[in-house]
Amino acid sequence: MSLKAQLEAIVYAAETPITLEQMVQLVKDTVVAEGVADDAEIRSHVRSSLEGLISEYGAPDHGIEIRQVAGGYRMSTKPEQHEVVRAFVKTLKPPVRLSLPALETLAVIAYKQPATVPEINDIRGVDSGGVIGTLLDRKLITTAGRKQVIGRPILYKTTKEFLMRFGLKDISELPSMEEFEKLVAESFQAELMPAEIAAVEPEATPVEEQVPSAEVEPMAEEAPAEEKAS
Repeated sequence: MSLKAQLEAIVYAAETPITLEQMVQLVKDTVVAEGVADDAEIRSHVRSSLEGLISEYGAPDHGIEIRQVAGGYRMSTKPEQHEVVRAFVKTLKPPVRLSLPALETLAVIAYKQPATVPEINDIRGVDSGGVIGTLLDRKLITTAGRKQVIGRPILYKTTKEFLMRFGLKDISELPSMEEFEKLVAESFQAELMPAEIAAVEPEATPVEEQVPSAEVEPMAEEAPAEEKAS
């Protein structure tokens, strides 16, 4: 991989502005492999490649740019693209907010599908009837006919919406059960934190949720430029 490609990937992936010194340390081996050994020359070589990358993104056929922000570098949408980005952001769906029981039930259905409510209850050890309705409303699960046993209970399976929300190509890409349980636990904890903060500081002003793709830099007195996803 070329040095410029590595720098591009680093700046793109960085959630906060990344400094030149940080980039130098990350790509030092690549520069040394190109025959540059002196530390000052390595730094100069990285800076030159970064400036070339900034120049390329500055061309009018690019909708994003690499900017210096707070002593580092980061990608952001160009001001002339803010209106179209703002229109796109308005079409994005809000993040899924699920309780721990709903996440547990969704996990059981994902790994055991198609599954009936009695089967889900046996695995979880509690009644899951209520959260099934929530998952249906969120279009994360759907019905898959009835099981041919006494009572013919309804079968449930995950949906295309489920795959989209979790970034999966198909069900075969599901992580192991242990990994999924860890993700569920982290998701639930992340969801609890705002509530806990609000309980301690009821007067605090809520923080606006960030959109994964980019934030728009409004025209005059509003926020900084739209940033890309993590």
